[in-house]
Amino acid sequence: MPSGWAFRGAGPQSRGTSVNTATLCLGILALGDATGYEIKKRFDGPLKRIQQPSFGSIYPALTSLTRDGLVSCTVHAQAKRPDKKVYSITPEGRAHLKTALQESLPSPDRIHSDFLATMLFSDMLSPTFVAAAIADRVAFYRDLLGHLECEHPSAINHKGRDFVHGYGVAVCRAAISYLEAHALPNGKAATNASAPRSERADQPKESRL
Repeated sequence: MPSGWAFRGAGPQSRGTSVNTATLCLGILALGDATGYEIKKRFDGPLKRIQQPSFGSIYPALTSLTRDGLVSCTVHAQAKRPDKKVYSITPEGRAHLKTALQESLPSPDRIHSDFLATMLFSDMLSPTFVAAAIADRVAFYRDLLGHLECEHPSAINHKGRDFVHGYGVAVCRAAISYLEAHALPNGKAATNASAPRSERADQPKESRL
């Protein structure tokens, strides 16, 4: 499957708009005050598989949001270090966030997967390689599922985060089930995949999704 392939529905509403960096920043600030660095770190954690804004897009977005009165900025002087800028969402910013998120339905999810691009031509590959590739991908999803289960936000009363977390868990479990069902008949892929991905140095290296 070519990288960047998107699932698209038949109706016009399936062609939604993308969530831009400014809206993402407002969303994070709606959860609490933060610096630009802290906003970036939030997207280096569990959120990195949803969106990955860069520092080069976060700071200009914060500058624009501050200029438009959607966030406020408090500067804290630090000894022998650059001033620390802490951003807070304003009432106008919170109202803008609600409007921006509901302007249209979200755009289609896009998949960039070296694994799927390779498996598209699996009939040209050796059975041993296919088994190893499937085993490696099963282990990847097991590792990711383990992280998600450890990060369960049940202690936080936040329906949005619970929904996204549950969606991630469901995707991982579905992927594992499909991959194991399509492993080679000799069972090598499913058996080998039971070991953690980090312990299987003999497997071909692939970029994570």
